[in-house]
Amino acid sequence: MKVNCDKEGIKRALQIISQGGIAVFPTDTVYGIGCDPFNKTSVEKIYEIKSRDAKKPVPVLTYSAETAMRIADFDEFAREIVKRFWPGPLTIILKVTDDKIKESLGLKDKIAIRVPDCKCTLELLKRCSFLVGTSANISGDFAHTNPDECLRNLQDYDIFIDGGVIKSKGESTIIEMEDRNIKIIREGSLSRKILES
Repeated sequence: MKVNCDKEGIKRALQIISQGGIAVFPTDTVYGIGCDPFNKTSVEKIYEIKSRDAKKPVPVLTYSAETAMRIADFDEFAREIVKRFWPGPLTIILKVTDDKIKESLGLKDKIAIRVPDCKCTLELLKRCSFLVGTSANISGDFAHTNPDECLRNLQDYDIFIDGGVIKSKGESTIIEMEDRNIKIIREGSLSRKILES
């Protein structure tokens, strides 16, 4: 099912996600695929759709830093960073504090989390708080910014929210903090220079 990114489309997507369904949606970087991260069966389906290595944890999208603090441990330095770069293309790896999400996502002790700068997806997250948010592509293939390409190359999801072509500078930068030092796991559209400034 394909819907527009409007009030009705978001309402339908929320219904499907709450029933364990899989959604494809736009973000500020690329099209993402996700589900309720507390639903282990849905999370497993994401891995199947993407042919993703089961040992690679999936990141989580959320509505705000305050919401993120319900599932992850933010020290003062992490709070400073997200205050500056969220919403935006920055994924931060932190200690997970919610046992249920830890179990459903198969995490050890850390979670990758981000607040996307995309009005459409933020409207969705405003109502459901958290979504698995990994790129909507087969693992190893290019991530998609064009909805038509994404529709052609991905199958077995339940709803596709069409947000048009995404004007993106690339995927999110993934960082982890070690004693106030930024460790870049993947350099995306935010460079080390920008982060360290």
